[in-house]
Amino acid sequence: PDHVDARAVLDAVPPDRDVDGFHAVNAGLLSQGRPHFIPCTAAGVQRMLLDAGIETRGKHAVIIGRSDIVGKPLALLLASRGPGGDATVSVCHSHTENLKEVTQQADILIAAVGIPQLITADMVKPGAVVVDVGINRVSDGDTSRLVGDVDYDSVVPFAEAISPVPGGVGPLTVAMLLENTFYAAKERQNLSQTAE
Repeated sequence: PDHVDARAVLDAVPPDRDVDGFHAVNAGLLSQGRPHFIPCTAAGVQRMLLDAGIETRGKHAVIIGRSDIVGKPLALLLASRGPGGDATVSVCHSHTENLKEVTQQADILIAAVGIPQLITADMVKPGAVVVDVGINRVSDGDTSRLVGDVDYDSVVPFAEAISPVPGGVGPLTVAMLLENTFYAAKERQNLSQTAE
């Protein structure tokens, strides 16, 4: 609802219980390279790249979308030192001029903007890794279907690897939420045992 201040609600959750990783304290820790709870979708994308054996070091990663829950934290993760990081990161958004020219330079292209099938084959460098974070419902006459921010069918012949929608990043987002929840519970248990 319009009358609700989303930032105030997010900041009302204690940082040590913020398993979504949205609190300003957790965002600040991530920006300093000392992450506590990482936003789940950003963590899921990084885990997907790691598990698939996609090298990020020295690669040009282009993220389309600058949200506080995906784009910004993912940029920090990919630029950070270590496994799943060390990439050169460009963040694009609705005011980026010549978007196609930027995306064509990407070794790793991540679409997280919420515009159905925005990314088409002519925007993708052959051999790029394409990660589709978007999930959009589009009408098909009397029915509807889910599509991503990437026009999957046109892009798949050009991509070295591509994530589908649905079934790509979404399940990893849930897995990262469960991982954060597990660590939060473990921290609370350790604190309560220390206090006894």
